[in-house]
Amino acid sequence: MARGPRPKHVPIRTCIACRQTDGKRELVRVVRVAAEAAGTAVKIDPTGKLAGRGAYICRNRSCWEQALTGRRLAAALKTTLTDEELAALHAYAANLPEHN
Repeated sequence: MARGPRPKHVPIRTCIACRQTDGKRELVRVVRVAAEAAGTAVKIDPTGKLAGRGAYICRNRSCWEQALTGRRLAAALKTTLTDEELAALHAYAANLPEHN
């Protein structure tokens, strides 16, 4: 019995705002990384491979607004977001579509 190639495993992640599950590559990862002097920093991780505690958010503005205003992102990353980090994340969210 000939079998074809095995299908590639797609990791499933959950959006911290809307709680919808999707493939890892379909969501945006935000990661808390260790900074040199300041302690920690929060960044958007386009590759999904940065070392650090991560959280996933859908690629639509409503989920980002919900995650940032409701402090869900800070809780998921177990850190306090600075004003500069919040401003950068809001700027990223402004370029996203309203709904997918």
